[in-house]
Amino acid sequence: MPASAAEKATRFRYRILGLLCGLSMITYFDRVCFASAASGMAHDLGLSGKEQLKWAHTAFAIAYGAFELPAGWMGDRWGARGTLLRIVIWWSFFTALTGLIGLKTGSATLGGLTSLVIVRFLFGAGEAGAYPNIARAIHNWFSMPRWEMAQGYVWMSGRIAGGITPLIWAFLVSGTSFTAPLIHWRGAFFIFGGLGLVWCAAFALWFRDRPDDHPLVNAAERELVGSTWQPHRRTPLPVRAMLTNRSLWALCAMYSLINYGWFFNVSYLPGYLKDRFQLPDGDIIGAVYAGAPLWIGAIGCVAGGAIVSRLARSLGDRRRARQILGCSAMLVCSVAWWSAHQATNIHLFCLSVSLAAFCVDLTLGAAWATCHDLGRQHAGTTAACMNTVGTMGAALAAWLTGAIVEHFSAVLPSAHPLSTSDRYIASMAGYQAVFCTYASVYVVAAFCWCFINSAQPLQPDADSGKPPEM
Repeated sequence: MPASAAEKATRFRYRILGLLCGLSMITYFDRVCFASAASGMAHDLGLSGKEQLKWAHTAFAIAYGAFELPAGWMGDRWGARGTLLRIVIWWSFFTALTGLIGLKTGSATLGGLTSLVIVRFLFGAGEAGAYPNIARAIHNWFSMPRWEMAQGYVWMSGRIAGGITPLIWAFLVSGTSFTAPLIHWRGAFFIFGGLGLVWCAAFALWFRDRPDDHPLVNAAERELVGSTWQPHRRTPLPVRAMLTNRSLWALCAMYSLINYGWFFNVSYLPGYLKDRFQLPDGDIIGAVYAGAPLWIGAIGCVAGGAIVSRLARSLGDRRRARQILGCSAMLVCSVAWWSAHQATNIHLFCLSVSLAAFCVDLTLGAAWATCHDLGRQHAGTTAACMNTVGTMGAALAAWLTGAIVEHFSAVLPSAHPLSTSDRYIASMAGYQAVFCTYASVYVVAAFCWCFINSAQPLQPDADSGKPPEM
């Protein structure tokens, strides 16, 4: 008699999901706090504007992309537990170290822009392993029909955390109209770095790489999940299949394009809103709007999985369901960015940008679940491959956005150095050009979804037939 027939399955896998969601939240706290600190950081480093931080944004994105594959392979090879503990400790250290850059101690200054770029690169190298190893853990702890749901909740948690970070920043660092600042921006980086260490302690206590290894998981739950993955299992990486698989290439290209437009939300958006709409420091409405694309997008993370499941039941084909959702969402996203380009007030602008973020996040569960379907035993490496190429889009956006804005300031006709008003006009014109590029790339992203077929994995393996979860 199957174990599931004799006893009710435990639900420990949802505690594991809670830990993974917590990690996703910490990654976004750490990322978005840098964007929130940009103005104060640029001032303390003696820069002329926050656009000069473009290389710090770019360094993070380059490192994040470069170290995705090694970190994903480590998770597939040795397990998510040890890999995640190492990388979270690493990036938490460099999060805290960010708060020391430019600090003056007597006549000495602890680094400058170059040091900041190096620290952000090393921070990105650590964070690179987060989501591939989350994918590895989900693959081991959840059955196939629940992959989109689990990925949706993970991304929802991150988006919520990123969305509320500007509001937290307003209360802690900037101050509001009714509260004084509590800490300097440097102190905030120490707090966020400490959160990662607290998470590591909880993760080390509760997480195991497989349900079979955890004493609080009963036989019925182990049977329900059906994971056959083994740490240290020597399964050759299917390099040739990864290089020649059309679906994986299309998936990677699509993910790069959506990251190109989305990265604005966690890099330049807070500063853009403050400059364009003349928001005072600590403005609550401004803080809410700066985080709106993330917390509105959080709804899309969960809704996307539900929509795919409903479409799959109607069509009898999960692959087509993902394609329909992906193509439709990307086209709406393109229209939303064009609307943002035309917006004349903060309300319409933020509504348009938030709609674009919502549409992107509708597709995240489908994209990451496709990595599970394609990669199977190599789910972490396949997810890392997608995220590596996807991060190239973010890296390009990080650099190109700042470069375009600076270019418009440089070409504005003037016989004298630009006045404050002229610099404002030039930078806003630059951002308008950037928004047009965002609208264009999402049309191409919609086209990419037509070529993503998750029906056939890179190579068949033993865990391709997990039982459905009831």
